[in-house]
Amino acid sequence: MHAMQYEITLPADYEMGIIRERVATRGHLLDAFPGLGLKAFLIRERGATSPVNQYAPLYLWSAPEGMNTFLRGPGFQGIVDDFGRPEVQHWSGLSYREGTASGELPRTAVRRLARIPDTVAPAAAMEAASEESRRLAEAPGAVATALAVDPRHWELLHFSLWENEPPKIPGDRYEVLHLSMPERDRLGQREQG
Repeated sequence: MHAMQYEITLPADYEMGIIRERVATRGHLLDAFPGLGLKAFLIRERGATSPVNQYAPLYLWSAPEGMNTFLRGPGFQGIVDDFGRPEVQHWSGLSYREGTASGELPRTAVRRLARIPDTVAPAAAMEAASEESRRLAEAPGAVATALAVDPRHWELLHFSLWENEPPKIPGDRYEVLHLSMPERDRLGQREQG
């Protein structure tokens, strides 16, 4: 598994209905994309829960070839044409787990990035994060959790999808507009590494 995300921060007065319409009319185009485990079409709207308007889709790839094909294809080029070329963050997958509400469509996502301090052994940090991810998957309303690492910056990505509002956990909260999941079953319930 590989995780990937790009964030497009929009002006404070941007009409987020434009992004909602974009996802409503184009989101289905990835519903059968080869190599894609799932794509969560995510937004944050400036206000009580977010300091910014943002479109920030997050991908979990079941095969790196799918990610590479997407980045070379017309879908990503459409993002570049409309918003400029975003910085694409990516992480190597450590675990993916279906949650207690795995059969439901998520309405909320939480993403938390955590640096592994120089004083902490990477293996110990990854093990602790994996246990946290497992606990979250067992929480009521959890649709799925994923954990990944960027070993260049020693950063962990904690990502979770929720049927409704999640419990009080740290991280950025997003609204899920659409979920494409052509190869979700290939992400598995396994530890990777």
